[in-house]
Amino acid sequence: HNDYRHTRPLLDALDRGFDAVEADVHLVGGRLRVAHDSTALAAAPTLERLYLDPLLERVRRNGGQVQPGMPPFLLLVDVKSEAGPAYAALEPLLARYAGMLTRFTPGGVVPGPVLVVVSGRRARAAMESASTRLAAFDGRLDDLDGTPPSPAFMPLVSDEWKKVSRWKGGGPFPERDRQALERLVRRVHGQGRKLRLWGGPDVEAAWKVMLDAGVDYINTDDLDGLRSFLLRGG
Repeated sequence: HNDYRHTRPLLDALDRGFDAVEADVHLVGGRLRVAHDSTALAAAPTLERLYLDPLLERVRRNGGQVQPGMPPFLLLVDVKSEAGPAYAALEPLLARYAGMLTRFTPGGVVPGPVLVVVSGRRARAAMESASTRLAAFDGRLDDLDGTPPSPAFMPLVSDEWKKVSRWKGGGPFPERDRQALERLVRRVHGQGRKLRLWGGPDVEAAWKVMLDAGVDYINTDDLDGLRSFLLRGG
């Protein structure tokens, strides 16, 4: 999370063995620039310079993989600008990197070394109407109700931690919240999707709660802390 705030964006995550990063993007003058807020956007690096170009170089160097022996690398593109124009700019940009990206076609999903998932402000109608895409849709908990879209369209569900629990990491995790979290994980997994919760406590106690419950992606800004925790077996 907020990977670009680290000294070596992307490489800090890769060097520690992580296989997913989140990039907040704003559309500025037709370019997607990476920044958490709207200040100094003109000088912010572009999505291709900070992520797509380095990932392509890594794929070429590693014989077609980002991380040898690892699953496809998740690049979560969190759109902060108006959804439609941002996605219209993202589509042709991703087309330049199509050889390394997972493709979504009428015949099914064609895995690639990198999986792009669009989060934040999502142009759902435009994405659903495309016969072929180079990005998937990041769902919300409400999207699990009724007749949800296919896992091929929405392989990931992300939502706020506070929708599950108000616990902030101190003291025991409430049992009622634990049961609710486990039910949510079973529901998401039962639909063939993965779960990410954001805005939760970025501390070991919360990482363990999520890991034990089966949450698939843990948001963190503490790369070394989470790596050490996972290597100790959680």
